[in-house]
Amino acid sequence: MFSLLRPALFQLDPETAHHLTLRGLNVAHSFCLNGIIAPRITDDPRVIMGLTFPNPVGLAAGLDKNGECVDGLAALGFGFIEIGTVTPLPQAGNPKPRLFRLPQANAIINRMGFNNDGVDALIANVKRVQYRGILGINIGKNAATPIENAADDYLICLRKVYPHASYITVNISSPNTKNLRQLQDHDALNGLLKLLKAEQQKLTDKHGKYTPIVLKIAPDIETEQVVQTAQLLKQHCIDGVIATNTTLSREGVEHLPHGSEAGGLSGAPMREKSTTVIRQLAAALHGELPIIGVGGILSGMDALEKIHAGAALVQIYSGLVYRGPALIAECCAAIRNK
Repeated sequence: MFSLLRPALFQLDPETAHHLTLRGLNVAHSFCLNGIIAPRITDDPRVIMGLTFPNPVGLAAGLDKNGECVDGLAALGFGFIEIGTVTPLPQAGNPKPRLFRLPQANAIINRMGFNNDGVDALIANVKRVQYRGILGINIGKNAATPIENAADDYLICLRKVYPHASYITVNISSPNTKNLRQLQDHDALNGLLKLLKAEQQKLTDKHGKYTPIVLKIAPDIETEQVVQTAQLLKQHCIDGVIATNTTLSREGVEHLPHGSEAGGLSGAPMREKSTTVIRQLAAALHGELPIIGVGGILSGMDALEKIHAGAALVQIYSGLVYRGPALIAECCAAIRNK
């Protein structure tokens, strides 16, 4: 089915195709048609962060920013779904065009800028979903919030999404919000993690529910910073880490149409870069907290490479655009049969 639809979708503006795909998945789900879109996936459960994932292949944040298509996406067979990035207040994001396909490289460049309807709208959507699987909610800061006040935005979102999420991802690594990556610097990250961990404990007591917190990091940090980040994650008892977000590198795509567009590059060209960070994290963490591997997964072997590098789970996004739902089953099979 995807092989028939892809040529038509790729004739459309990428952002238009994105929204049409989400609407189509919702329609397919409402008419119980997902079986003709995606193959059934054999359960391969594993317990990570105290949560039971039915299989190790999840959807990365960014595809469903507002939690509008959770049921349709879950029906494709994902072991877990991550929605967002969401911010305290609604924001339009960066000016269009801001999403670009690079089909010759199986890559995407985006500079969306955390466009979303705000945390309250996301929560309203989540309350309506039928899905009862693992749901991650990815939180960020509003573009208008000064970087020195960023922690306030993360705390607002953390408090609001806490009772509705299976786990919460703290996104400090998008390249499309000005100065956001400064939060990865040692002192800034130390302060932010301390505040988040203290708030997590208060919310656990308030709701009688422990919701794990994971940190999403960039692929563009040096080995020394990876090691420092791992030390801070252990020091503050953060529950997990996602490696990695999109890259600012244009290696391998600089000669292609749209290859010089500003924004974060995802897809096949960043596979090795993200896997390298996973290996570095695994060496520094010594298994003390789990790694979720994401970046450049276009095949089952790519997913398995992330697992061998030290990831406990994987996520896909750009690969789904180029390969369709069959990629989910392929990755699950490769990991199950490793």
